[in-house]
Amino acid sequence: MANETTITVVGNLTAAPDLRFTPNGAAVANFTIASTPRKFDKQANEFKEQEALFLRCSVWRETAENVAESLDKGMRVIATGELRQRSFEDKEGNRRSSIELDVQEIGPALKFATAQVTRNQRSQGGQGSTQNAPQGQGWGNAQNQPQRPVQGQPVDPWSGGKQQAADWGNGQDDANVPF
Repeated sequence: MANETTITVVGNLTAAPDLRFTPNGAAVANFTIASTPRKFDKQANEFKEQEALFLRCSVWRETAENVAESLDKGMRVIATGELRQRSFEDKEGNRRSSIELDVQEIGPALKFATAQVTRNQRSQGGQGSTQNAPQGQGWGNAQNQPQRPVQGQPVDPWSGGKQQAADWGNGQDDANVPF
């Protein structure tokens, strides 16, 4: 869909995501993101909050289940997706429309928080899986053997193991730096 409107919104969840399942078993999580822009008022020499935007969002399938398990009311998130206009009839029979965000990617905003990421194990060998990708072979350490995770423990793709951490910045090779 080349002509879709893609946006990114940063804001707080107004409630915990509502996880539901369609009759054919597809998961969908619905939630609202409240985004309140702030502008600097030079005369008052302070930031002032502008009018809040409340954006209804939905996310599907495995991502929906991850969102429902990981995110909660009040959490600051960054979401990107495509805007959709939905038309409906209200209780009085009037034709209405609403703008919603069909979320493609979402995660916690880390400006004022930290997060512990745990990679899910894929049961069907889905798209983008790096389950069997070698680890610990970046930054000139190709001679190191990849570390194999213990069965049942989450895979940390950024962990280079204890040896890599010990080699980093300990001054052993500082005399041989080519610059």
